[in-house]
Amino acid sequence: MTPRHYICPRCDRPPRLDGRLEDPCWRLAAWTDDFVDIEGSAKPKPRFRTRAKMCWDDAHLFIAAELEEPQVWATLTEHDSVIFHDHDFEVFLDPDNDGQLYTELEMNALNTTWDLLLVRPYRAGGPPLDGWELHGLRTAVHVNGRLNDPQVTDLGWSVEIAIPWAALRQTCTCPCPPNDGDIWRINFSRVEWHVETREGKIFKTPGLPEDNWVWSPQGVVDMHRPERWGGLQFTTRPLSEVEALPIDGQTEREELTRIWDAQQEFRHAQGRWARDLSELGVSESYVRIESTPSKLELSLGQYRLDDDQRFWQVGRRGGS
Repeated sequence: MTPRHYICPRCDRPPRLDGRLEDPCWRLAAWTDDFVDIEGSAKPKPRFRTRAKMCWDDAHLFIAAELEEPQVWATLTEHDSVIFHDHDFEVFLDPDNDGQLYTELEMNALNTTWDLLLVRPYRAGGPPLDGWELHGLRTAVHVNGRLNDPQVTDLGWSVEIAIPWAALRQTCTCPCPPNDGDIWRINFSRVEWHVETREGKIFKTPGLPEDNWVWSPQGVVDMHRPERWGGLQFTTRPLSEVEALPIDGQTEREELTRIWDAQQEFRHAQGRWARDLSELGVSESYVRIESTPSKLELSLGQYRLDDDQRFWQVGRRGGS
């Protein structure tokens, strides 16, 4: 499936960050498409609407989101709690598009946050750095209704997020702030639980799994597939003058990832990497395999993917 794309305008005045999305900068920014199920259009349409918008200035990337919700509910108050145990809103950001050292941020309707850094995707071995902090991060929440009150039918909640460029420079090789026309990788997720009322309080309904609703569908229940995240294109010009640019190497990355997945299955069964495509039972591919007992590198044209799932373009520093 083709990743979503968003053109992010530059703003002259930053938002106040009160969660209300009423500042002039938000009138410059378009809404994303409504979120869909994480697995894509084959799954049912989400029960409640979710959408987001973004803008930026010299100091921050600003993110806003609007979450329709008839029963706004949150329980976690301690920073770096596992926020998706509540209803939550999540941001995944990979500035240099290499699938390494990417940021995850989760927040609930109490404005409790969990920020962590992923060294690499979980299926490539992780690990998450839970103690890492997005220094200077600011967030705000507005509840359009009454939080944790089952007697009130709410309209929903909205969030505003300010991520400092300075906090991202330590984990990526691309310019922060970005240049006009730069494209980063980003995705958003919303975890929604079924809830019920007992003794005047709101609880999760026992035995029911969570819903996972996202902006750019992943095709599987796994947000940690950066190659399937959307493109975030920065611009300094009016949106009416800007065309969406392609994400460099997206087609090659999808094919490299397909062969990488096949290599994981082969290694699990055989205890080593396959030496060529024929061992994988793959005939229609131009991916080249270079492997040792402990290392793997796949190449397709000028693009590379290694056993850590690090993606890069030959001749370009950092990711593609």
